[in-house]
Amino acid sequence: MGQRLRRERDRAEREQRIVSAARELAEAEGWEAVTTRRLAAVIEYSQPVLYSHFTGKDAIMRAAALEGFTEFAEQIAAARQGGVRAVAEAYLSFADEKPALYDAMFTLATDLPFGADDTPPILRTGFETLREVLAPTAGDLDSGTLTEVFWAALHGLVTLDRGGRQPPGYRAERLALLVTRFAGTPG
Repeated sequence: MGQRLRRERDRAEREQRIVSAARELAEAEGWEAVTTRRLAAVIEYSQPVLYSHFTGKDAIMRAAALEGFTEFAEQIAAARQGGVRAVAEAYLSFADEKPALYDAMFTLATDLPFGADDTPPILRTGFETLREVLAPTAGDLDSGTLTEVFWAALHGLVTLDRGGRQPPGYRAERLALLVTRFAGTPG
């Protein structure tokens, strides 16, 4: 039994090394730079070892995204007491601090099911925290739908800012307007 547990622990540690290396490489050079060949060289494992843990780059990116959802949920939960503005700022900060991870979670193609019966619980956690913060402002609106639109607006701000499609220097004003519209209070 002890040997089996050690093998399982070693396997989990290898998987974590692979995912951590992928995240570091993606943050430094983008997800295009993440290949099994590069990862194998970085972590000094053979490609077959990587494939014994993950079916390929998409599976590694999925594992990274799941880690990201855990970190995202923690960051949003920590901001919850500050209300709508604080969670909006936490969302934008997360996207700014971890752009490649954010992309794996919300922008790049993935097989993670969102808004479905089989959605992993950690994906629901961040959403539910946002919903808890927005629910008091929902009035007659469905709080889930309001949260979806708020999330989409935040994602839009991130995406348009990154793409240089909004005039720079007005992010605070855009955020204040968004918060005012969704929370019904000045930003």
